[in-house]
Amino acid sequence: MKTKKLFVFFMAITLFVSAFLGTSKVQAAYPSFTISDVKTDVSVTILTKDMPKNYDYKVLLGEYNTLGENGIEVAQFNSADGGSFQVTVDIPAALKTRAMISIRIESLTGGYYYYNWFWNNKDNGTWPGGQAPAPAQPPVTVLPTFSIKAVDAGKTVTISAKDFPKSQEFVVRMGKYGTLAIGGIVTAEVTSSDTGLFEATFPIPTDLAAEDVIAIRLDAKTGGWYAYNWFYNNTAVAPAPQPTPVPVVKYPSFSITAVLKDTTVTISGINFPADTDFTVLMGKMWTLGIDGIQVAEFNSGSGGALEATFNIPAELAGETRIAIRTQAKTGGWYAYNWFWNTTAN
Repeated sequence: MKTKKLFVFFMAITLFVSAFLGTSKVQAAYPSFTISDVKTDVSVTILTKDMPKNYDYKVLLGEYNTLGENGIEVAQFNSADGGSFQVTVDIPAALKTRAMISIRIESLTGGYYYYNWFWNNKDNGTWPGGQAPAPAQPPVTVLPTFSIKAVDAGKTVTISAKDFPKSQEFVVRMGKYGTLAIGGIVTAEVTSSDTGLFEATFPIPTDLAAEDVIAIRLDAKTGGWYAYNWFYNNTAVAPAPQPTPVPVVKYPSFSITAVLKDTTVTISGINFPADTDFTVLMGKMWTLGIDGIQVAEFNSGSGGALEATFNIPAELAGETRIAIRTQAKTGGWYAYNWFWNTTAN
């Protein structure tokens, strides 16, 4: 079980490790939750983390060890600004007196889901069939992934998929880089093979034909499976493997060097690409600055190291922590970090 202690430990690591690196390959944060409070046979409160913005979710409760699948729907909620927040739901009559209960959240669209369990009545609770289950074995989970095999610029992209669930229908979406193609343009549908391996070619939508970098995503129509990637919109065929060293690529990143509360923040960056126009965005904590408030633009000049000071927008004045992001207008480069909105060097 994911306990409150584990959550506090994770948060401690997050607060002290502030050097977030922007890379050219998306590293996604997935929605999750821990159990915050339980009132026996009455209610359970969860504390969410890394929730995407403005998605509708349903909450399901079920017998222990079911992962909450096909459980009793007890509530629905909207993630609003996303990130971290609490949700309290009632324990249904059918599960009252149970020693342990499974709990699951599923997005109504987008394929997001997460599950957990909690003690409802540890000492005197009942079990299905009248007997406590044997200790569960750690699950072995293989997640679907795909690589980009070939691109015909502005026209088609070919993927090579593995570890997909068998014979499942997927919706193919594409969007701008950095979006993970969530809510993107539907370009095709595909059914996975009975081996989990397949290749497929999809059309690039007209609205994205001129983009330098494009995000692509496959969402299962049922079951919550999904996978995503991105590709350069340049005509290319993946070369055959060669016994050559992997090139060393340096990605832009920056640290926070000074803050004047509600007024300005100063950053110190390294490894920025040369002569590239960047937009500076700020937003609430946990957003990574994605779709944030634009506060400035700059050109990286000769590249490499840079220092700059940006104004904190009035809309974020009073926030305890603020996310900040530098996003290249072309080329897909980005970096992000966060800072305490407190005057300090």
